[in-house]
Amino acid sequence: MLRWLRDRRRSRVLAEPFPAEWDEILDCNVAIVGRLTPADRARLRELVQVFIAEKHWEGCGGLELTEEIQVTIAAQACLLLLRREETLYSDVASILVYPSVMILPPRRLGTFEQPRSPIAEGHMILGEAMLGGPVILAWDSVLAGGREEVAGNVVFHELAHKIDMANGSIDGTPPLSRRDRRRWGQVLTAAYHELQARLRYGIPSVIDPYGATNEAEFFAVATETLFTRPAELAAENPSLYAVLAAFYWPEKKESQH
Repeated sequence: MLRWLRDRRRSRVLAEPFPAEWDEILDCNVAIVGRLTPADRARLRELVQVFIAEKHWEGCGGLELTEEIQVTIAAQACLLLLRREETLYSDVASILVYPSVMILPPRRLGTFEQPRSPIAEGHMILGEAMLGGPVILAWDSVLAGGREEVAGNVVFHELAHKIDMANGSIDGTPPLSRRDRRRWGQVLTAAYHELQARLRYGIPSVIDPYGATNEAEFFAVATETLFTRPAELAAENPSLYAVLAAFYWPEKKESQH
């Protein structure tokens, strides 16, 4: 019954035309969209409509929530789902958006925050994802990442954490079949340790050093790298690239709504 109601609600959402101004936002604020095939762009538009309609949105810290903010965030989030199931975002209910980097008082580092200053001095976060809780994002960082004006992408990072959380645990392993889980563990654990070794010996990596924090952060940072620097990741670590690409880009199936 619940699935029937969900599908009926989504059918109503998708019966509405995709606004022309939303296409303009995609072209202006999400650079990757310009490199999609027509079929993938059409699929992304559907996912964006559903994502915006089904999630709770809130502007915080004086930020006025606009359609530009919603479309820009939703498009980046849904790029991770182009070949996947929407259920991977089952732990995403609310999106809280602040104007800029959030400066928090000194305290113990929270779950999957991205710190940018020493904890003893308080710290700045670009985004945060909490198990069973909201996704928190800094709008200026969202926009810079979407336009590819900076390295990395905070939306990819935080929504990758939510994909990790879809099975109820936070360990750097998203929902997988038993067979795929074994291969995943072998490849990502080896790549995680390789990144730590590179940092010890001062060897640069296409993967941001923050990925060496723990295996959950490694998955989130590796996801960012796959979508923002795929060719460089494939050259540096073909096995990691192959496993991540197989997860995010499996054989495309017919959409069902």
